[in-house]
Amino acid sequence: MAEGLGDLAAGDDVFVLTWLHLADRSVLAVHPRNDPRRPLTGVFSTRSADRPNPVGLHRVRVLAVDGLRVRVSGLEAVDGTPIVDVKPVLDATR
Repeated sequence: MAEGLGDLAAGDDVFVLTWLHLADRSVLAVHPRNDPRRPLTGVFSTRSADRPNPVGLHRVRVLAVDGLRVRVSGLEAVDGTPIVDVKPVLDATR
């Protein structure tokens, strides 16, 4: 993996795809933000981790790269969540 991470640098914005391994795959509607005062809403209209295909998509900023460790900000995942892929955020000039 080190060769694949070779061009990442502090300040880069990337998408991290995760497998939300703790998700309940049978849930199709939730109260957004687990607030029962909010109406039940289909999971595809929410940021709920519970969904039939629990792929997480996180736009993060790279803070540092040290070998196989990449430190980021903005990742919304619990410790131990498997990372499936990392993709660059492309702007209009790329």
